Amino acid sequence: MYKNILVPIAIDHGPDVKAAIAVARALADDGAKITAMTVLEAVPAFILSELPEGQMQHNKDEAAAALKKELGDDITVDVVMGHAGRTITEYADSHGCDCIIIMSHQPGLQDYFLGSTAARVVRHAHCAVHVMR
Repeated sequence: MYKNILVPIAIDHGPDVKAAIAVARALADDGAKITAMTVLEAVPAFILSELPEGQMQHNKDEAAAALKKELGDDITVDVVMGHAGRTITEYADSHGCDCIIIMSHQPGLQDYFLGSTAARVVRHAHCAVHVMR
């Protein structure tokens, strides 16, 4: 069905990651590319100046290695910096993704005022979005 699938994963992901990857595999055409990505929130400059040099790159490398170990070699892994909702949709646009498979939690009161990452992705993505609960 889809040729380029993006699966955003929160850094504190739970057991649903494998389920999301299984859905991606089920929806993928033969030879499709599946990318698991994590968005690390950007750190303000005044905090960055207090961190050891190269700390953010170390964090990105560590997150990527953990995902690769968990997901296997057939899944492309990418770790990017930014605001989760906006970065996911921008990544999907710039990488030609035709489907985003995103996990969502049961909305609480705070989500009705602030909006969850999944809700932002659904509203702003230019491709199909499959939301999993």
